[in-house]
Amino acid sequence: MKPWLQLVFFTCIFLIWHTEAEFFTSIGQMTDLIYAEKDLVQSLKEYIRAEENKLSQIKSWAEKMDVLTSKSTSDPEGYLAHPVNAYKLVKRLNTDWLELENLVLQDTTNGFIANLTIQRQFFPTEEDETGAAKALMRLQDTYKLDPETLSRGNLPGTKYRSSLTVGDCFGMGKTAYNDGDYYHTVLWMEQALKQHDEGEDTTVSKVEILDYLSYAVFQFGDLHRAMELTRRLISLDSTHERAGSNLRYFEKLLEKEREEKEKEKSINKTMTMTEPVVQSSAYERPLDYLPERDIYEALCRGEGVKMTPRRQKRLFCRYHDGNRNPHLLIAPFKEEDEWDSPHIVRYYDVMSDEEIEKIKQLAKPRLARATVRDPKTGVLTVASYRVSKSSWLEEEDDPVVAKVNQRMQQITGLTVKTAELLQVANYGMGGQYEPHFDFSRKDEPDAFKRLGTGNRVATFLNYMSDVEAGGATVFPDFGAAIWPKKGTAVFWYNLFRSGEGDYRTRHAACPVLVGCKWVSNKWFHERGNEFLRPCGRTEVD
Repeated sequence: MKPWLQLVFFTCIFLIWHTEAEFFTSIGQMTDLIYAEKDLVQSLKEYIRAEENKLSQIKSWAEKMDVLTSKSTSDPEGYLAHPVNAYKLVKRLNTDWLELENLVLQDTTNGFIANLTIQRQFFPTEEDETGAAKALMRLQDTYKLDPETLSRGNLPGTKYRSSLTVGDCFGMGKTAYNDGDYYHTVLWMEQALKQHDEGEDTTVSKVEILDYLSYAVFQFGDLHRAMELTRRLISLDSTHERAGSNLRYFEKLLEKEREEKEKEKSINKTMTMTEPVVQSSAYERPLDYLPERDIYEALCRGEGVKMTPRRQKRLFCRYHDGNRNPHLLIAPFKEEDEWDSPHIVRYYDVMSDEEIEKIKQLAKPRLARATVRDPKTGVLTVASYRVSKSSWLEEEDDPVVAKVNQRMQQITGLTVKTAELLQVANYGMGGQYEPHFDFSRKDEPDAFKRLGTGNRVATFLNYMSDVEAGGATVFPDFGAAIWPKKGTAVFWYNLFRSGEGDYRTRHAACPVLVGCKWVSNKWFHERGNEFLRPCGRTEVD
């Protein structure tokens, strides 16, 4: 078996593990696509070599026949007077040219097409492409990046710079348009038009771009600019029926608008009115379902963090021995206060590089789209506001899992017997988890009923990678932002000692701008911790 065929076989076997695509939700799994594409390139080179060898044989035959026919046509009778020449002419036309025909008709594409066909079933889907486009738009919004910045690839901490073509920008705009998102449609179609006007070589026509752009602008109520863009489209293609129809419609609307203004003027002579002309830069991003959107995104950018000098003075570093836990007396952990109230701490050197790699190795084949618990049914389901893949590891999977679990128990003083399994998550393109609570609220009493261990009393979050840009854990309620540091972990209580939820702990995982974010977390539950963390005297102790 050829080396590249072996690679195809093993690549396919590996990819078969992933029953669901959604590659865009996990950078860790997207790395598999890199190797798949490399394999396809090798297969393509094999095909090219076969084609070149075939053409070389045909060319050699043609050159030989060119010399021979030049000689034979100069004196046909004299040439055929030699019986060997006569025999060879008959043989060539009966046999040799037939062999050449078979050579020309020989299909060298079989190997490459077979490989491509096998691998195509594991390729990203339309959903992946749409998800990847929306991820770029999410990064654009969260980190206030203009399309030019993204298109030119001017991002912080990037090792391999890349840029978007006119076709790429046009594709982004189409994705937004198909989703009814005219805000991003305008931004990306304008960028596509700008690069087109600058002379970039592309198969996308200005007519196509202007068609989408003019309608998206119209959806914002900017009638004058919609007409201007439509007229430009018609100047490029006077036979464009939809553009002509749209222009007539826009003109009627404009005439109606003028008539209404004339009526208003006649009613109130003193009122002076001017026609509003909305500039593209004035198009505002529509409001969405998340009330703290602005605060959340500002914290992701490192803005609005309420770390005052007064609060800073209340934060300390110390060695932590887990309330004199015998295992930590000789080697206590370094503990650093990240926030005073609610108290959030960071522990250093919680996981070694070797442990992190082992955990990632165990988790990667099991990664599946991360889910959230439906507050009404308690059933786990995927959601657009959580973009990552996760897997759950048991202690029986590997000794390192048991070792890490035991370490978290020693640090927190809480039992892992009633805690949830170790969850490992890898964030994909623009990977995020919008503001949420880890504990169940009073309006969702059955969220953890199946577990039978009560509510989530605390969260222990391990950072298993550094992130070049973005990816912070933020708390919009009190304005904290905690940045990933490989090997460290942060810990906080979700419930007061009374068992009441601490609503201040609503938090979010910011979109990853540049990098690959890996985390693992352990959720400790109430049952089994009644005496390890006893009730306080008041509801908010």
